[in-house]
Amino acid sequence: MAKGGFKVFDSDIHIMEPPDLWETYMDPPFRGRVKGFYEFVEDARIEIDGTLVPAGTQDQRRRATKEMTRCEQVYRKYSQGGWSPQLQLEAMDEEGVDVAVVYPTRGLYALAIDGMDPALASAIARAYNNWLYDFCQANPQRLMGAGMVSPFGVEDAVTEAHRCVKELGFRAIFIRPNSVNGRNWYDPSYEPLWSALEELAVPLGFHEGQGARLPQVGDRFNPNAMLLHTVCHPFEQALALVAFCGAGILERHPRLRVGFLEANCSWAPFVLWRLDEHWERLGSVYAPELTMAPSEYFKRQCYLSVECDEELVAEAVGHLGDDRLVFSTDFPHPDSRFPASVDAFLKLPLSETRKRKILWDNCAAFYGVA
Repeated sequence: MAKGGFKVFDSDIHIMEPPDLWETYMDPPFRGRVKGFYEFVEDARIEIDGTLVPAGTQDQRRRATKEMTRCEQVYRKYSQGGWSPQLQLEAMDEEGVDVAVVYPTRGLYALAIDGMDPALASAIARAYNNWLYDFCQANPQRLMGAGMVSPFGVEDAVTEAHRCVKELGFRAIFIRPNSVNGRNWYDPSYEPLWSALEELAVPLGFHEGQGARLPQVGDRFNPNAMLLHTVCHPFEQALALVAFCGAGILERHPRLRVGFLEANCSWAPFVLWRLDEHWERLGSVYAPELTMAPSEYFKRQCYLSVECDEELVAEAVGHLGDDRLVFSTDFPHPDSRFPASVDAFLKLPLSETRKRKILWDNCAAFYGVA
């Protein structure tokens, strides 16, 4: 396709799952415990054992914003067509995207309730992955899956990660950056999952979503959706980055690739600088396992996605280099610039060489695509 002379690999495209996904695909013992809704174009609501997620979607003021009004107009065709895989491919053609790794919408909230029943959480993940496999069969060369695993049951997560890669052919595993059940990501209980992802040679993609019923930094701004959304994505990802780069996870798992997606990249230079500065002062006592500065682990194993209109990207490149940045359209979410995301990115103050790396080369390296 080569829009403007550039091949485009979308690190983080989304789909709108059908509201009856879990009723249709769930293992029989768990059916009836997850219910989807559909009243408007961007309706991501699901109810799990009587708890509605995402929280705050009942607020009619949110639906009246300029952003949501635009969604009703831009995505009406796709909504009326049932968000089919054929329409997904048409949207990619219109945007100029050659290949995309698919992340969920409703699925971002399917495991977003603290203290979930581990068996139910694992069944939710299996059902979503089975549906996603069927969705991607429309064109597996262009639509590549990121599998869902449950952090509520690590043994089940390891089993499902193996199934996602070996049986379903998915290119990544994703989880939310929010802590669950009071455990940080460097808790020893997660070690088998990080080891499994190393063994499988697939990356871990962290992806946030406003309105989780998990610990979320934006909650202190409720019910102001503007302020909540401003902070929840980058700050939750920053906390996850600190855990992976500063608490020894990447030291113990040197082949694990980790992406912090849909949260901008401009915040990372400061966070990594501050983490390095504290490691220099305090690391001999609090991080004796680290053999190099936290920022070096990032530069060796981590990736960040660039928003299409993120003008500060040039400053981020100046501090981090251009090997660890990937591109995302965020279709079909409210903050996507579809159908002009690629056009907007091509206007950013970057050289053609750097644009080519961010639009294709880095993303291909992250997902292990030749």
